[in-house]
Amino acid sequence: MIFREEYLEHEQHPTHPERRERLSYTIDRLEEEGIPHVVEGVEMEGADPADREVVELVHDPDYVELVRRLSEGGGGSLDPDTYVSPGTYEIALLAVGGAVKAVEEVVKGRYETAFALVRPPGHHASVSKGAGFCYFNNVAVAAEYAIKVLGLSSVAILDWDAHHGDGTQDVFYHRDDVLYVSIHQDGRTLYPGTGFPDEVGMGPGEGYTVNVPLPPASGDRAYSEAFDVIVRPVVEEFEPDLILVSAGQDCHFSDPLTALAVTAEGYGKMMEKTVELASETGARGPVAVLEGGYSIELGLPYTNLAVIAALAGIPTTVEEPVDPPEENPEGVRTVRKVARYHARYWEGVRRRSS
Repeated sequence: MIFREEYLEHEQHPTHPERRERLSYTIDRLEEEGIPHVVEGVEMEGADPADREVVELVHDPDYVELVRRLSEGGGGSLDPDTYVSPGTYEIALLAVGGAVKAVEEVVKGRYETAFALVRPPGHHASVSKGAGFCYFNNVAVAAEYAIKVLGLSSVAILDWDAHHGDGTQDVFYHRDDVLYVSIHQDGRTLYPGTGFPDEVGMGPGEGYTVNVPLPPASGDRAYSEAFDVIVRPVVEEFEPDLILVSAGQDCHFSDPLTALAVTAEGYGKMMEKTVELASETGARGPVAVLEGGYSIELGLPYTNLAVIAALAGIPTTVEEPVDPPEENPEGVRTVRKVARYHARYWEGVRRRSS
């Protein structure tokens, strides 16, 4: 695990959904379970801020300079929900540094898997724009670092945040060495309003963007179906050197900003399947990086616990404080419809959806 106390210092305003308690409550929950100090198999380390040149592997230098100037000048808005506060620039560099270190440790063989418990999140940040609580795209920079610096040939990014990762999609939309697969709430019902099945990439990247939008109240069964029918066969066929996970935990049924119905147990099973997929394909990882998740007391500490336990191979039963709602059966049917769309690019999906 990657974590530093400085991640708690970023603040837009006290009632903003993306606030320090997202991490502090998770740390408290992990410590109650003896992670990392009692349970074997998990170690926690810090990280250094990413060098500016590393951030600029993805981001336009003028945009990076804008964030720096706003931060050092006392603050300013990138959009109505994304405010640069004093210190934001340094902590955003630290978040990128956490994602990059997690990748480096796994690629170099020191650890089998990793979880970067960082903030601010990143997947809405594109090359020259911050949005949706995001400043620098932690996962996109980590993927580019794996290819450009560590010498990997290909990276698969699985994004299961409830909000479509429009920034990550934008960064790699014309690339065939980075596969981007996103399972998210239908953009007709949630910010940022993107991520439809026909957004598949362009030029050399056509087919390497795989969007799976789900209707509200989709839950564990729909996500399991999406993994088995779409994610698994696509990643198996792609054969990446590394699997990265944009681990947005706001699909949880208690999240105040979204309308999905995934449980902590469902999250844990998704990560278990991702660990198995990495092993089966020979990919390094998975390396997970925290994105969203705003149910600070009822959701995020439990989903993070389930995901981290799955990454570490620790058998864990996560008892949630409230019961989940009924799942929308339309979610599974939607997965099957979307699979038929992506079958034109991926033989494994074609076999499973026929």
